[in-house]
Amino acid sequence: MRSGAKAAVIGGVFAAMVGAAGFGAYALTGSDDDSSGGPLDLSAVGDKPAIKTGPPSAAEVRTTAREFLDAWQSGNASGAAALTDGRGDAKTALTGYRKDAHIVQVELEPRAATGRSVPFDVSAVISYGGRKATWTYDSELTVTRQKTTGRAVVDWKPSVVHPQLRTGDTLRTGEADAPPIKAVDREGAELKEKEHPGLHSVLGALRERYGDKAGGKPGVELWIARAKGKGQSGAEAGGKRPDETLKVLSKGTPGTLRTTLDSGLQTAAEQAVSKHGKAAMVALKASTGEILAVANSPASGFNTAFQGSYAPGSTMKVITSSLLLEKGLAGYDKPHPCPKYSTYGGWKFQNDDKFEIRNGTFAQSFARSCNTAFITQAKKLDDGDLPRQAREVFGIGLNWQTGVPTFDGSVPVQSQAQMAASLIGQGGVRMNPLNMASVAATVRTGNFHQPFIVAPSVDDRQVAKAARSLSPAAADQLRSLMRLTATAGTAAEAMSGMGGDIGAKTGSAEVDGQKEANGWFTAYRGDLAASAVVPGGGHGGSSAGPLVAQLLRQGG
Repeated sequence: MRSGAKAAVIGGVFAAMVGAAGFGAYALTGSDDDSSGGPLDLSAVGDKPAIKTGPPSAAEVRTTAREFLDAWQSGNASGAAALTDGRGDAKTALTGYRKDAHIVQVELEPRAATGRSVPFDVSAVISYGGRKATWTYDSELTVTRQKTTGRAVVDWKPSVVHPQLRTGDTLRTGEADAPPIKAVDREGAELKEKEHPGLHSVLGALRERYGDKAGGKPGVELWIARAKGKGQSGAEAGGKRPDETLKVLSKGTPGTLRTTLDSGLQTAAEQAVSKHGKAAMVALKASTGEILAVANSPASGFNTAFQGSYAPGSTMKVITSSLLLEKGLAGYDKPHPCPKYSTYGGWKFQNDDKFEIRNGTFAQSFARSCNTAFITQAKKLDDGDLPRQAREVFGIGLNWQTGVPTFDGSVPVQSQAQMAASLIGQGGVRMNPLNMASVAATVRTGNFHQPFIVAPSVDDRQVAKAARSLSPAAADQLRSLMRLTATAGTAAEAMSGMGGDIGAKTGSAEVDGQKEANGWFTAYRGDLAASAVVPGGGHGGSSAGPLVAQLLRQGG
């Protein structure tokens, strides 16, 4: 976790620190000298040899790594950059490395190469404001063949410099803009990252936003300044990662920041998602929108729970059902079609295992998650109906002010087959567990309460307000639908034995090129609402369902 700083920014990620089996450690000193030349320019030779093809040999890997290392450590940024396939970015990064990261010496100890990859140990000395510190870590470089010249060169990537660096990230050393914080839960218990690793990205984001408001004093640090949300796509399209401290030269004095989190539920959420290699979950107090727990697996990765952007699959049917109920196109006990197939906009949609419900009701279709029950209604809807319902009733896409960066969901206006697909949570619809936990909370209370993790009064934030509430009749029927699903539908196994006021909806979202669907589950018990996604988990009832149910049993 971390903040920004007053030091200068490296123009790009600093240079790759490399080594290869067969040569020893080297020390970084000296300055850049563009006149010292680089590798031989074969274009100046009269009879150019044939351009080599294929992967570089083991000897080329060793030679390229050694020459790159020698040039970089001697301060010859141009020469080292010429040994990469990203000359411009490499030169900028290598030049900024010494001047702005304030690293005055580095030793690199290569380990045995594996194919074209060379792992290495790094031991660097940082010097800033009369303070010095040693910084150690592991990294890796890969040697590739340049197509245009046939030369073996270093495959330039930010992760060569440090495994946590991405495109657009930079390294800085200096006095922090934001002092450290002591984050506490709703009862005043300290939330330490060592005890709650699932809060890694959240604590960093809280420091960025509230460090200078919590009353602490800054220290001197080396950190990653993250790219400002550019270049992210797919499931991580929901916003920038928080800046991250890599080394503390002198500790600051933390200020105390109270959050809405519940440390007991937070522990339970982290334990639940840790059962999967990839998973994310959020729990809310339905009546207020207070965020009680947020957990991601892996714990130190991207904050999927708040910033993920995934198709929500059949959990979206909660919003779609509210629309159909309010329009009079469906009713709990009313007859409703659920054929094996339904075609709209040139696409043929089907149910899981091609089931059908003959002479059934809408309640039965909802509880069994019948896709065609919704597709058959597409012809009766305008393209803008579902986006309007999501925004005006459930607050989706209203620029939520939670206290940390979040992706607030997206239900774009679509037409033809894509519009129909959006009714069942496919097409262009995108959500994360925070959004879907809020959807469950809105059903439970009948009103949208924007989620937040720090009280708006701390920094006078204006929270998002939905244009209207669910109609009382639709809200009552929707709660009945979710209760039926939790007790006798696709969510019944996960919610088995759970008493009280409960409701749930499962979801499975197909992803192109992915063998198994993403599993979703959203539910509430009393005033506790929660949602989880397990990417690649398959059916939501068996993958994400047990995670949410575990949390509801503890805190519902």
